[in-house]
Order: sequence, then structure tokens, then C-alpha cells
Amino acid sequence: MADKTQRINEYKENAVKKFKEFLEKSNDLIFVDYRGLTVAQITELRGKLREENAQLTVVKNNYMNIALNQMGMPDVADYLVGPTAIAFITKDAGPVAKALVEFAKETPLSLKGGIVEGKRFGLGEVDALSKLPSRTELIARVMGSLNAPATNMVLVLTGVISKFVRTLKAVADSKKE
Repeated sequence: MADKTQRINEYKENAVKKFKEFLEKSNDLIFVDYRGLTVAQITELRGKLREENAQLTVVKNNYMNIALNQMGMPDVADYLVGPTAIAFITKDAGPVAKALVEFAKETPLSLKGGIVEGKRFGLGEVDALSKLPSRTELIARVMGSLNAPATNMVLVLTGVISKFVRTLKAVADSKKE
């Protein structure tokens, strides 16, 4: 009896390799169902995501699942059902999640879930992530909080000095009369 050898199509290997390269460059992923979107809407969405340092790519579910397993990512096979596109995020996931949630309110786009910082996120967690302030906003808030005591001290000292100057001016004005 002849031994059976499994032949792997080179195209399939290249597709999995391509997805693995995307995964290596990305910090986070958000899975969406793009069923019902027009080409113009997908193009608009891709433009919005590009502004947030993300790339929306339509994937072949089986190839993506193989690539995720080979990269040691969490099991998200239930997200890879039906027409699937993935937002590959290279920087902060919050603004990308916000853009996707806002876009989904106006179009038939539906979110499935994601992988954020190596952890599986459900639909509710992605929605909660979209409501959080971005990293830049958080840094600005912290810097404002650190700067507030010094600003308040300057305002108090300026108020005391200006009150003293106004008092001296009032005394000088009263002596002139």
C-alpha cells in the first residue's frame, strides 16, 4: 500500500504567512462582519481606520485561524464565521474601537469581538473600550492634574499682589484728594 503524502498548496501557505506578518506588526485586532456594506462604505471605513493607525483587511477565516494558532494567540474561532474583516491596529486600540462602533451605528457593519493586548475581548468589552479616553487624552489629564497645584499657587500669589497694588492705588488716590 502506498503512503499518502499531504500536499499543501503554495497559495495557502503564502496566505497564512501574509496573515502572520500582519499579526507581527499589529498590537491588537478587532473582528467585524462587513455583510451589507457597499464598496463606498468599506472605502470610507478604511480611510477612517487609516487615520487611527489601523488597517481593515478582509480575511479567509480558515487561513486566519491557522495563523492565529501558529502565533499562539487566543482562540477566536467563533469570530471567524461568515464574512469577516479584521482591523489590524498598530497603536492605540481605543480610537479604532470608537471609530468602528460609531460607523456600525450608521451602517450594517457589526462587531464580533477582538484581541486586545493578547487577551480575547467580547463584543461588550470592545464597546466599553470604545468609550474609554484615548492614551493621549489620559496623558493630558494626568499632566493637567500635575500642573494644577502650581497653577493655583500662581493664581493665589497673583491675587494677593494685585489686591495689595489696588489698595496702594486707592490710598494714593485718597491722599491726592
